[in-house]
Amino acid sequence: MKAKKRSTPNEHGPKAKTPVGRSVFRDLFPAEEAAELEIRSTLLRGLEHWLASSGMTQAKASEVLRINEARVSDIKRGKINQFSLDLLIRLGARAGLQPKLRLAA
Repeated sequence: MKAKKRSTPNEHGPKAKTPVGRSVFRDLFPAEEAAELEIRSTLLRGLEHWLASSGMTQAKASEVLRINEARVSDIKRGKINQFSLDLLIRLGARAGLQPKLRLAA
């Protein structure tokens, strides 16, 4: 039987760690793109939570959100690239989540 090759810690490059409380998007993207992704992520997570806690079927949720069931499935699966910021804001409002934006200096 052949012995397995053990990987060394640097075989796949350095292991970066994102500090607690900081978004991984800030490590991976330019600042303006990271800011948009953070907002989109917050909205998408809110919609995922709303779907999970509502107990609605995908068919009923699609009626409430006025999108097709495949899009509801995309929300449940967290497919952030499938949704623009403006659509996520509209969906959040349709779900009664009252999306708001707060700016910090």
